[in-house]
Amino acid sequence: MKSLKRVASVIGVGHTDWVSDWHRVRAGERPDDCYGYAAGALRNALADAGIGKEQVNGLIVGPTTAYERMAEVVGLNVRWGDQADAVLSVVQACMAIESGAADVVALVYGNDQRSVGTQYGGPQAMGGDQFLSYVYHAPWGLTSQGALYALMFRRFCELHGVSERDLGHVAVAQREGSSRNPNAIQRKPISLDDYMAAPYITEPLRLFDYCLINDGGVALIIAEAGLARKLSPRAVSIEAVGRFDLNQGATSLEPRLTDFYRPAQQAVAEQIFGASGLDPSDIDVLQVYDSFSVHVPLALEGYGYCGIGESGRFMREKGIGLGGLLPTNTSGGHLSESYMQGWNHQIECVRQARGECGDRQIENCRRVHYTSDVAGKAVSIIYGA
Repeated sequence: MKSLKRVASVIGVGHTDWVSDWHRVRAGERPDDCYGYAAGALRNALADAGIGKEQVNGLIVGPTTAYERMAEVVGLNVRWGDQADAVLSVVQACMAIESGAADVVALVYGNDQRSVGTQYGGPQAMGGDQFLSYVYHAPWGLTSQGALYALMFRRFCELHGVSERDLGHVAVAQREGSSRNPNAIQRKPISLDDYMAAPYITEPLRLFDYCLINDGGVALIIAEAGLARKLSPRAVSIEAVGRFDLNQGATSLEPRLTDFYRPAQQAVAEQIFGASGLDPSDIDVLQVYDSFSVHVPLALEGYGYCGIGESGRFMREKGIGLGGLLPTNTSGGHLSESYMQGWNHQIECVRQARGECGDRQIENCRRVHYTSDVAGKAVSIIYGA
């Protein structure tokens, strides 16, 4: 991954109107489909980059859409393309640029998950036994991601003495960020008492520990670093990327309940901090994939922002809110801004590095770390101003 150090920069970001579409879908309308959301986001990203689509020669689409159909819908004939999730799409764009396969790559995602009633639990979760590791537990009646993370957090609490109230700091901090974010769906601030009063969904996880389910689209434009400087005065460098997979036991509960994906996170930390010459103290903002709040304390420990077993105290005493030592998921993340499966976090990384986040902007933000871990695959990006 060292060869991908600063080879590319983000020159444009865009998304759809998550708030408007949330209210329209709740009212029984269907504003668009996944391709339409993606196309709208791409238009906004190109406008933000200040380029035309004829300058794009690479395309990566999210796993919710077909590559060929998306290219057809948005009118792109590119010399290189692929399909990937949010974080891997950034990594693959860097790889394509480094290899010379493309020099301006559009990353495009659209999802109509709420309006079409996508199931993330139950016997037909994401297509039944054809997709995603958690459906391997269907014979035992356990197909809910929430149930899996509830078990994970219960084990984590027993080993390290973290409390349910400690976990509440995640939801409270992220709602603080979303309350200052006009693009966020949930903007009403909550307190720790509000969090503790909320009902359990799968004990010990409460309502505020679960992500939103909403429609929308996101797009990014990534260009070769030298070209990016010519195209945009607001280019944000991709300082380093890293990945490590825990494949053994990936379809069982074992990696969740023993080391909480920590070996993969530690390996990725060595990659990204080693390649960039940075360490955790150099990071100004942390963005964590948060389908559930549990991801955040695990990332704090796995990437060395605090010691093993110290995430509860770190969140209580040092803070992950806008005024804390390590502001985390400053837009509200999946819990409160929008569930765009990691894609909206990339936009927040770029906007924080640009200094464009208004009332939630972190002062003197220079480095933003994004990380995700799904089924034992840890992937990270460091963005730099």
